Amino acid sequence: MISGKTTVIAHLGYPTFAFKAPMIYNPWFDKNDIDAVVVPMGVKPEDYREFFPLLFKMSNIRGALVTMPHKVITTELVDELTPIALVAGASNAVLVRADGSLLGDQFDGGGFARGVARKGFDATGKSALVVGNGGVGSPIAASLVDAGCPGSACSIRSSRPPRRAGGGGSRSCSARSWCSPAT
Repeated sequence: MISGKTTVIAHLGYPTFAFKAPMIYNPWFDKNDIDAVVVPMGVKPEDYREFFPLLFKMSNIRGALVTMPHKVITTELVDELTPIALVAGASNAVLVRADGSLLGDQFDGGGFARGVARKGFDATGKSALVVGNGGVGSPIAASLVDAGCPGSACSIRSSRPPRRAGGGGSRSCSARSWCSPAT
């Protein structure tokens, strides 16, 4: 039951018809007696930059799940990025810290890398071709590098390379070799 004490997690994107997170998280919260709710919020791209900071002025918001088309622009709107979000150049999760600052993270690529590992594929020492380096392709490429895949990751859709992390955490992520359509 939603009350005045319920913690809100925004699910930001546009359009909202394909959003699955509320159907996954809200029943889990209910089953585990967690007073939280994921709320789908359709925000058009032209309104996102203005809407984003206002959302986090709410006193009962804990963070946000971010989907297309806002993953890349979100990196510009948070106070700090995790190394994987920095390398990927995209953020699909925002955490409101105790001091009110916003931390952008990225778990698309990590989910992909864990999924292929569960299927028995060991990325260590392998090469990979990732087609596209937008809000999902870049995180997948960055997570494969982080999982030990040192080969080239190329985009045939865009020449935008991922951002490079200067370090941090227990591992430093960097995309080692990128090619563009002109290469």
